[in-house]
Amino acid sequence: MTIPRLFDAPRKSFFLLGPRGAGKSTWLRLTFPDAHVVNLLAEDTYQRLLANPGLLAAELQAVPDGRWVVMDEIQRLPTLLNEVHRFIEERSLRFVLCGSSARKLKRAGVNLLAGRALNRAMHPFTPEELGERFALDDALQHGLLPIVWDSEDRAETLVAYTQMYLKEEIQAEALVRNLPGFARFLPVVALFHGQTLNVTNIAREAQVARTTVTGYMEILEETLLGFQLPAYETRLRVRERKLPKWYWCDPGLVRAMKRVTTPPSPEERGALFEGLIAQSIRAYTDYRNLCDECFYWSTPAQTRTEVDFLLNRAGEFLAVEVKSGGTFAESWCKGLRVLAALPGLCRRLVVYPEGPELRTTDGIEILPFSKFSSLLAADSLWP
Repeated sequence: MTIPRLFDAPRKSFFLLGPRGAGKSTWLRLTFPDAHVVNLLAEDTYQRLLANPGLLAAELQAVPDGRWVVMDEIQRLPTLLNEVHRFIEERSLRFVLCGSSARKLKRAGVNLLAGRALNRAMHPFTPEELGERFALDDALQHGLLPIVWDSEDRAETLVAYTQMYLKEEIQAEALVRNLPGFARFLPVVALFHGQTLNVTNIAREAQVARTTVTGYMEILEETLLGFQLPAYETRLRVRERKLPKWYWCDPGLVRAMKRVTTPPSPEERGALFEGLIAQSIRAYTDYRNLCDECFYWSTPAQTRTEVDFLLNRAGEFLAVEVKSGGTFAESWCKGLRVLAALPGLCRRLVVYPEGPELRTTDGIEILPFSKFSSLLAADSLWP
């Protein structure tokens, strides 16, 4: 079954990046059925162009002016971007440069195409895309990656996804020298989902050097499996922490890296649910410009007052606190009340899995996840 995506194709050349299995290739086939395709995942095509990159020019010469050209897995041969640049300039060809890793593209100088190719991202499914097929419990257990969601055995596919990532993304592209060390690192960093990054602790648990962990974290970000959320710096009376938080791009991926397939425990659900909100904010920012920047906010560690997400758009702020409990408690609002003095703060929300919509006497809105998702879908999160 084909599920329409929120992603709209630009009219000019663009990079389309996203984690492996996010549905990029399927979307490309449906959106550009008449495009000329250069599939670098096909080994014969890859080997042919690896041996003689100039063959791409001969192939593109036969493509009519103004036509779309889809180049899938472009990170495998980033040197081809030189020819892409030339054909954009000389022949007005339009390119979709699709990939699951920004690492080699950055190092090969993607800035060569600055101003000539836009940067776009594709994310796991959103609740809006799935509609009535979305189920929160299943999303927290198996995630929303299309390659997993479309599978008859989602748990088995998640396990296979981890193996595929190590083999095809890490080993085949020679991104690390010590593959066993990287494999030990993955389940450890999965435990830090939704937490501030403590590189020293991760290094000790994974039995690798601290500098190695820093490099491994960069690989996860550049292969688009996770992202860091920075702390917001403000001039309120308290001083914020500077360490970023870490989130994986999908709840199912977190559990696959921990090698767990059973339903999430109550202890797991909190971080998984918070991560789902983080990914939703990220997706709608890329798809619909939800915000200019997103942070978390926190007082010094000894007071432990925190707000999970602080969105900034055109100088206004919107604060979101995430709770996994089923019954509202006034303590949920502690961080939002401390943050109330922030200039430009226009809305304060608490999001929890399910229950009634509520409003406190000081204006904090308590929303079930379904309502929060509908506000995102309607572009109504901002007042």
